[in-house]
Amino acid sequence: MVAPARTGPWQQATVLEVRSETPTAKTFRLGLSRPAPHLPGQHYVLRLTAPDGYRAQRSYSVASAPGRAEIDLTVELLPGGEVSEFLHEVVEPGDELEVRGPLGGYFAWDGERPALGVAGGSGVVPLMSMLRHAREIGRPELVRLVVSVRSPAALYYRDELPGPQTTLAYTRTAPPGSPRPAGRLTADDLAPAVEDRDVFVCGTPAFCDTATGHLLGLGVPAGRIRVERFGPSG
Repeated sequence: MVAPARTGPWQQATVLEVRSETPTAKTFRLGLSRPAPHLPGQHYVLRLTAPDGYRAQRSYSVASAPGRAEIDLTVELLPGGEVSEFLHEVVEPGDELEVRGPLGGYFAWDGERPALGVAGGSGVVPLMSMLRHAREIGRPELVRLVVSVRSPAALYYRDELPGPQTTLAYTRTAPPGSPRPAGRLTADDLAPAVEDRDVFVCGTPAFCDTATGHLLGLGVPAGRIRVERFGPSG
């Protein structure tokens, strides 16, 4: 995989497509004016500027695989969130947005060592970039995902995420015929996927703490676990 370019200045990005993922999440496909290669797991900062000069910015993980001139950012709508509400309620294809990136090296996957991604809800976004990349290069076995999600309606990328590389753990409502009853993520959900892999955990602080505890209990060395926690940031 090509190493990511050094983070450059702010640039204009054109909104090429807006796609609903769930009732509260949308993916924004952005065409970059100055494309820069990213690694799966990295993020961009998106900045909004009001007519009076007031600025607000938020960081969003890249969901798309590397190697193209556009990026996908999936944004969850948070009530009262000044950036997420604007993106969900106002932005449409053809609009221009200001972004800077790619950023982040700690949570980035090099595309070579086998990886396990453990996601809670919207934490699946940066891990989806890893899965997509592995599938695109013809090595889907490189990435395994275990995704904890409340219900089928809350599942991001529902038409693409399921597959032999993915385990879905529904915590509140499981779909009919699901081999796993609804319930919180357990060590048993993770055990078959651990193997000899670097592990990337992404979700709320509580989810990350629980998942990391399970992984350590399964014998995964702490040095092989990378964690990205997030909290409400609209």
